[in-house]
Amino acid sequence: MIDHQAANRFRRLGTLTIFAVYFVILVGGVVRASGAGMGCPDWPTCFGQWVPPTDEAQLPANYHEIYAARGYESTAFNPVKTWTEYTNRLVGVSIGFLIFLTAWSSRIYLKTDKTTFYLALSAFFLVGFQGWLGSAVVASNLKPFMITLHMLLALFIVALLIYAISRSQKNLLTALNAAWLTPRFIWVLKIAMLMTLLQIAMGTQVRESVDYIAHQHSYIDRQYWRDSFPIIFYVHRSFSSLILFTNLWLAWTLRKNVEKDSLLLKVAHGLIGLIVTAILAGVSLDRLGFPALAQPVHLLMANLIFGAQFFLFICLHYAQGESAR
Repeated sequence: MIDHQAANRFRRLGTLTIFAVYFVILVGGVVRASGAGMGCPDWPTCFGQWVPPTDEAQLPANYHEIYAARGYESTAFNPVKTWTEYTNRLVGVSIGFLIFLTAWSSRIYLKTDKTTFYLALSAFFLVGFQGWLGSAVVASNLKPFMITLHMLLALFIVALLIYAISRSQKNLLTALNAAWLTPRFIWVLKIAMLMTLLQIAMGTQVRESVDYIAHQHSYIDRQYWRDSFPIIFYVHRSFSSLILFTNLWLAWTLRKNVEKDSLLLKVAHGLIGLIVTAILAGVSLDRLGFPALAQPVHLLMANLIFGAQFFLFICLHYAQGESAR
């Protein structure tokens, strides 16, 4: 028998960890949008210190030459960018502690459902790998491919955690009403998830182009960045309409078939809210001179959309009474 108090502790810790990962995605987006990625040119220290300086006078007089010799020729101390990047690292470290506690609390499933334990344990090891990858991002001098890989791994970690927590609550999820469910709905949901992943992939390419454009403009004159956008930006923008209408059909179908207080309908409503917010953030990027806050919000919404779709898929999987493999 499972200790229900311990099971609730695992669920709370896992849920908190998921939100923490999403928060670090938001902070990472702020770092990238503000050009603060090299605010700390070394890792795990920052300008050789565990607590970064607040003034350039606290650094050696020849620190430019020191970091130029390490391959960072344009290193210049900026307290705002330094502490933005350092905050990003602190949030990342906090996730390490949370994911350890989540994995440790999942040990209660070793006798009843080992898959839940191994999912949480895998997420723990992947967070460790994510930390190493973060150092590789800095060492690569912020190569776009490395930044994108760093973000996609965070998305995968969240999916593992969502699956682990949902699986631990499968007895509750099997009670959801799925008598109305058709193979067509499941297929459309799978297509919607693939569309979201494709949109995220296109978004990463757009972001790589934006990073290059931002560097060319020294992260100023944002109103002129749009003039240099590649064609994939316009494909990415138009594709959002298909994603919206596909998910509206899913939400409309759920609204017709499940109770108003159903978890499924709440997830669907939240999903539509996330998509609309993502589109509005994208419109602001396109039409309002690329405001700095809109880019990380747009990125966060994209990750939340996939998370909501994946959670909906897992809920329906258990609602159908299918045994997990």
